[in-house]
Amino acid sequence: MTAEAGTARPAYRRIVLKLSGEALAGDLGYGIDPGVLERIAAETREVVGLGVEVAMVIGGGNIFRGVAASAQGMDRATADYMGMLATIINALALQDALEKAGLQTRVLSAIEMRAVAEPYIRRRAIRHLEKGRVVIFAAGTGNPFFTTDTAGALRAIEIGADAILKATKVDGIYSSDPKRDASAERLDCATYLDVLSRRLQVMDTTAISLCMENDLPIVVFDLTRSGNIKRIVLGERVGSIVSSQRT
Repeated sequence: MTAEAGTARPAYRRIVLKLSGEALAGDLGYGIDPGVLERIAAETREVVGLGVEVAMVIGGGNIFRGVAASAQGMDRATADYMGMLATIINALALQDALEKAGLQTRVLSAIEMRAVAEPYIRRRAIRHLEKGRVVIFAAGTGNPFFTTDTAGALRAIEIGADAILKATKVDGIYSSDPKRDASAERLDCATYLDVLSRRLQVMDTTAISLCMENDLPIVVFDLTRSGNIKRIVLGERVGSIVSSQRT
């Protein structure tokens, strides 16, 4: 579906925006860049203004990477729980930016932390979305050995989202890392099986499998280009799409 000329008719009713922790770091490389938060909040406000229900899943790699710590000898479960706590820090920063932009938000955490976030309850999350609030899902799935990509896919399916918007620093899916391989081919579209068989590094295999089983499309796009979220919501072909068929 595309937006008709002169109208703002969303192609999606409810979306999940998957943000990496690294995206929040911007050019700093570590921590949280306030400018990035402000830009994400401004773009989210535009999308909510179109009547679209927005949920977000945030990673924690800008603060702590559980997989990296595990590779250096830390217990994997402990490292993953520390990574989940990092996502809560990011979620609170994102909530602050969104509310300064005039949006109502709720942080729902898979790990109970009632002083700063509501516990994740599926029906409560849906109700918040129906009331026009932006819902930020924190702490991944609440379980070690699962990435925030998997959490994004799981939450999107649970709340009945129409698509996952996977924010990256490149303009779509490539056959290999375009920063390391000058011959990398850009793919406008791919099937779930393409992603799995060619190891395209869109999301981890568990997340892709969940999306495939539930026919949930994934739009991979460049977050650094302003306005991309709104363009996608209005049905423009931005970035690359992963679905059951090449379109």
